[in-house]
Amino acid sequence: MTIVLVSTYDLGRQPFGLASPAAWLRAAGHDVRMLDLAVDAPDVAALRAADRIGFYVPMHAATRQVVRLLPWFRGINPAARLCAFGLYAAMNAELLQRLGVERVIGGEYEAALTAWAAEPPAAAATTDRSTVELGRLAFVAPDRDGLPDASRYAGLRLPDGSRRVVGSTDASRGCKHRCRHCPIVPVYDGRFRIVPADVVLEDVRRQVAAGARHISFGDPDFWNGIGHAMPLVRRLHDEHPDVTYDVTIKIEHLLRHREHLAGLRDTGCLFVTSAVESLDDHVLARLDKGHTRADVLTALELCREASLELQPTFVAFTPWLTRNGYTAFLADLRGLGLEERVASIQLAIRLLIPAGSRLLGLPEIAACAGAFDEQALVHPWAHPDPDVDVLARGAMAIVAAGARDGLGRAGVFGRLERLATPEAPHAPEPEALGFRLPPVPFLEEPWYC
Repeated sequence: MTIVLVSTYDLGRQPFGLASPAAWLRAAGHDVRMLDLAVDAPDVAALRAADRIGFYVPMHAATRQVVRLLPWFRGINPAARLCAFGLYAAMNAELLQRLGVERVIGGEYEAALTAWAAEPPAAAATTDRSTVELGRLAFVAPDRDGLPDASRYAGLRLPDGSRRVVGSTDASRGCKHRCRHCPIVPVYDGRFRIVPADVVLEDVRRQVAAGARHISFGDPDFWNGIGHAMPLVRRLHDEHPDVTYDVTIKIEHLLRHREHLAGLRDTGCLFVTSAVESLDDHVLARLDKGHTRADVLTALELCREASLELQPTFVAFTPWLTRNGYTAFLADLRGLGLEERVASIQLAIRLLIPAGSRLLGLPEIAACAGAFDEQALVHPWAHPDPDVDVLARGAMAIVAAGARDGLGRAGVFGRLERLATPEAPHAPEPEALGFRLPPVPFLEEPWYC
């Protein structure tokens, strides 16, 4: 069987979501080709020769691209059987199936995808077309043979201007928390699954041999299973002492397991990303984040004491934000010394309400959110104060212009302050800000959804 696996976007990383099922499918005797459209143009010849095509949809942006491209793929190869798999697959099953996708797999997809590849055409009519698989899998090391070289993906930039080739892997999937806005919750609903350390380390070993000098862990929360995570990074550091890494960890876990912060630092962790989302306790409570503003301030202090960089991400615009609240948010970031430690896009992100979101159970969301938009793949919402929506559009325009013009984080931040409080006194903007690197290591791809 000739199978083509397609990824459209995976945060600038070489997609684990292609490499992992490729290993399973090749072990089952299939001829597998992987296409990453974030890096390469579509291989039309490979698509025309495919018996089956699988689309990896791990996040919102990737799923929108797949939805847009499905009619084109169907035109290239009308006879191929299609499958969609990944976090956003089952959440958007009805739409994907209407566009010609035969099988939709959410959750832990490798075994189900391999079973689908072996399934005769006649079985399609008697098999559940959409499932969420949460069983524990016997993971095997991902097979990245055939993916674009890691050097072609987003790299790590250091404050001195040097660049490192980045590899990526997953030590776990899912999450044991149920934050209201998180797209993981409709699929995993508080469950997570461990990838065995030997599998993770073999994946890292192969990527380091191919030139990676930094590993970005894609786990939604690296410390969901801290008893798995910390021995893993100690083994990684013992084997590759010159390789650095980064992880994502919830604020509440940073506080609960603070004694392990030095362990991250000592094993080569350059920075920790944490989905802080807001510095407003009311918003944090509505999102059911499990932390408070005071917790965030404590986590920042603990990480600084451990000489470990904490880089927060935010959902800047929500239905609960006010114009004064946005001004206070920017003032908080400057006061905490975070204005260049937060990627500019994080200052303009608008709350997404995907299919099945727990947010829909809140009365204030029900009052402002519309019907599901199959083109945007969200429930669109309007702020109760139209002026805040105008502010949000202005903030996004400034961030986009900053990226286009090489303004740098400091320049974008200053312009956002002027947008939020045009009447306040501000230092004059230099005629030519120019681009300057922030004083922290960062991944070149700043998007986060």
